[in-house]
Amino acid sequence: MAPESDVLTAVEALAVVPVVEIDDAATAVPLARTLAEAGLPVVEVTFRTPAARDAVAAIAAELPDFLLGAGTLVLPDMVASAAEAGARFGVSPGYSRTCLDAAEKAGLPFVPGAVTPSEVGACLEAGARHIKFFPAGAYGGISTLKALDGPFGWTGARFMPTGGVRPENVAEYLALPNVFAVGGTWIAPRSDITEGRWDAIAERARAAAALRTQRVTP
Repeated sequence: MAPESDVLTAVEALAVVPVVEIDDAATAVPLARTLAEAGLPVVEVTFRTPAARDAVAAIAAELPDFLLGAGTLVLPDMVASAAEAGARFGVSPGYSRTCLDAAEKAGLPFVPGAVTPSEVGACLEAGARHIKFFPAGAYGGISTLKALDGPFGWTGARFMPTGGVRPENVAEYLALPNVFAVGGTWIAPRSDITEGRWDAIAERARAAAALRTQRVTP
């Protein structure tokens, strides 16, 4: 498995991470191929559905170079399952020391979540510098991220805001120096995946891929 710095640097280079819910594992590989062909070879498959683990395993088997993430990992067993299925990085909506320990044991690059200064501090204390900011819209979004940059910017902490990130505000998020990527559900909605609307997903993925120039490199 690639070192954390390599995997998350590659995620940062793409800037936008499609966050998806998959109900049928048979749709996972067509989805990943669609995203890759559109110039956005990355996804966060949320572990909110029974098909999630099989979906991750299918993508890992067919597209080994794809930046395959597993999200909504809120228990250590979920972290281990995602790693065993072939995820290349894991994401959690919150902070959990046991999940971070499980990720370290599995060799899985891991992005814990935080929205308060105390939570950010806990992530930093655990050694995490890539942090999910969720739900971004409900916790002040861009204004909160700007405020967090003051006390935490010097530490190297950088965030992936998700939840409330939309096409009309994504460029503003990516322009923040403490944002390494954004997560978004608008690129591949659950209904489009289920119905196999690959052309519509490809169109949104191409538009999202074009936004990476908005990211600020610190």
